[in-house]
Amino acid sequence: MNYRHAFHAGNHADVLKHVVLLALCDALTAKPAPCFVLDTHAGRGLYKLDGESAQKTGEAQDGIARLVAEGPRDPALQRYLNAVRACRQQHGAQSYPGSPWLLAHALREQDRIAACELLPEEATVLSDTFARDPRVAVHQRDGYAAIKAMLPPKHGATRFARGLVLIDPPYEAQLDEFDIAIKALREGLARWPQGMFALWYPIKQGRALQAFQRKAAAIEAKSALVLELLVRPDDSPLRMNGSGMLILNAPWQFDVAMRPAMAALQAALGESGAASRVAWLRPPA
Repeated sequence: MNYRHAFHAGNHADVLKHVVLLALCDALTAKPAPCFVLDTHAGRGLYKLDGESAQKTGEAQDGIARLVAEGPRDPALQRYLNAVRACRQQHGAQSYPGSPWLLAHALREQDRIAACELLPEEATVLSDTFARDPRVAVHQRDGYAAIKAMLPPKHGATRFARGLVLIDPPYEAQLDEFDIAIKALREGLARWPQGMFALWYPIKQGRALQAFQRKAAAIEAKSALVLELLVRPDDSPLRMNGSGMLILNAPWQFDVAMRPAMAALQAALGESGAASRVAWLRPPA
């Protein structure tokens, strides 16, 4: 099951991912030095929630639409909602920003973004969207291979000491994708040990994630943090009941900053039996 692209734009998993992504960007831009972000599975960068694909599932109604209606006061969620409003002011009321758009919105003139997308049609739309933004380089290529090719990052004479790698695969290989992602994280950290790495993952049943999280905890990183949102009990293997973000080398006190946001997301998007979790798999030394 492909969890990415227009069928699922704006759903609860997108909301979680993008709230966390913007919080990571804000941590990066809190310091003046330039930063680099690699988005390995970028998609098209901008979606229309009234388009045919999005209308087939209507998942945005239980994601971004519900969050807009709830109007939560948590600062991290307000940050995200403000970014969505900015996107809609620029591109129309039914627009929804993907991760490349949010990165371009959150980062500064001195920062650089590499957005990778393997599918030709998606990559073409992505290139058109950012054709006039010199900060964004679009690459039609495999995102996992880009981790090997583009790290450690540099742009001309600039070598980036700070930055982020966002890995948001479609999970077409189901549970096998976790092993592929763990290998990519190890390779990325070996090339860029000071970088932050964020991996999004779907949750059907929590117990199926135990082996993945054991392997994640064993990765040689400064820390490993998980943030998970279950919008319903994880009692069915046939649907996505929630999702999570694995953050390696998380910013200082990122867990403290995100706990209220996760509780607010649970309250806004959750059904009966919903839950959220912020936990260290590998605490900071």
